[in-house]
Parts: sequence; structure tokens; C-alpha cells
Amino acid sequence: MSKPLILISNDDGIQAAGLRALCEGMLPLGEIVVMAPEVERSAAGHAITLSDPLRVNEIDLGLDNIVAYSCSGTPADCVKLAILAVLPRPPSLVVSGINHGSNTGINVIYSGTISAAAEGTILGIPSAAFSVDCWESPDFGPAKAIAYQVAGKILERGLPKGTLLNVNIPDLPTDQLLSGNPDRRRYALTVHGKADWQDQFDRRVDPHNRVYYWLTGRRREREEPPNTDEETLKAGKISITPLHYDLTDYRYLSDLAKWELFQSE
Repeated sequence: MSKPLILISNDDGIQAAGLRALCEGMLPLGEIVVMAPEVERSAAGHAITLSDPLRVNEIDLGLDNIVAYSCSGTPADCVKLAILAVLPRPPSLVVSGINHGSNTGINVIYSGTISAAAEGTILGIPSAAFSVDCWESPDFGPAKAIAYQVAGKILERGLPKGTLLNVNIPDLPTDQLLSGNPDRRRYALTVHGKADWQDQFDRRVDPHNRVYYWLTGRRREREEPPNTDEETLKAGKISITPLHYDLTDYRYLSDLAKWELFQSE
């Protein structure tokens, strides 16, 4: 019986340390193929390329038994192209990451890491995204161990149609996150919070006296319930959030019906 085929992607680019760590974590679970952007495509959201060709190059990551490709497109492009055109058979699992920095709250909408997993979900493949809550020099060892355990459970139990897992991991040592005592393991099943950023644009002038703008900002502190992704991370626990790409606001449908749109005059 052949091993499960696992597709790995990300938004930090084919040479990212987090991608390499995720490859190492998945190796014991199956046959690994990587397709990731050739350059960083953070905050690319779920953009796909329509007006330009996608170019693919095989890359040596220096990891045995792993086939890797760089792609000129977005994270969603990478997963779509791999599944529909490059892989020898449909994968059993799509995993994305490990991202430098968390993907919680409003970041989920913009995140290329989440979108790579979402594309796998759209194409009917169980998928998960992994991020570590450190923006500069994270230790990916703990996140790698957690990704291995979560991915193994997904392969064993599957996921509902249309649902992906968004896993955010604190920047803490493995022994603090995965205690041998199940009652002391530091994780929680969470809901998608509303944490966002207070954006602003810096107006600057280049050496040719041309004006340009650079997006910056800071995370806006909000009071949120303790079971949100952001609050769970702040408490030093792994956040595991099931996400669905159905964006319908079902609660508002009945109110919207009261508008009585397009009535005859």
C-alpha cells in the first residue's frame, strides 16, 4: 500500500525556514511534494493568477525523499496547480506553513498561508495551516512537532467537507506545549476572533522626488472572549480553529428579507 501523498505549500516562499521545518515534520507521515511561491507572497490572500502564465521550477531543498517546486504564482495558485496539473495523484492532505507570525482574527482574511490550505479544502482535500506566534527568529521545532501530531490525526480521521484547521502555536518550548499529561497539554479549540490592525500609510518621497506610500500599523487591542484564537495564543496555548469558506451571514438573512427589494411600483 502506497504512503499518503502530502502536498506542502506556504506564503513565505520556497526557501523559508518554516517550510523546511514543516517538510521535516511531515516526512514520517507520507510521501512529500512541495509547491511554494518562488518569492515571499505574504498577505496575498486568495488571489489566483489569470492574465499571466505560471512558471514552475524543480528545486533541491537538500531534504531526502522530498520533491519540491517553486512557482511564480500565489499560494492559492501553487495548491491549485499542484493538485490539478503536477501531482501524479490527488493528495491525501494539504498543509501550509509554518508561517512566521500568527494568523488570527482579521489576518485570516489576508493570509496566504490560510489561503493555500483553503484552496486545498475547496478542491476536496483535507487541509491545515500552521503558524508560529513569532515574527523574527522563531524556533520551529515545537511547531514542527505539533504539525506532525495534528496532520497525523487529520490523516486518521479526516475533516468535514469545506472545513480546514487553522493552527497557531505560541513561541514556547515543546515540553511546555506537549506535556505527557493530557490534562496539562496547552491547547484549546477556538473560534475565529475579531482582532485586527490599526492601519496607516506612511507618505514618503523617493530620491527622484516621487511620492509613494508604505502600509504600516499596529495590532489593535480588543476585549475578546477567552476562547478566541488571539486570546488563546496570549494565554500561551496552541489555538486550533476550524474554518469554513462559507462566508454567508445566516443570522442576517431574515432581516435582509424585510427589505422587500425590487417591489413593483
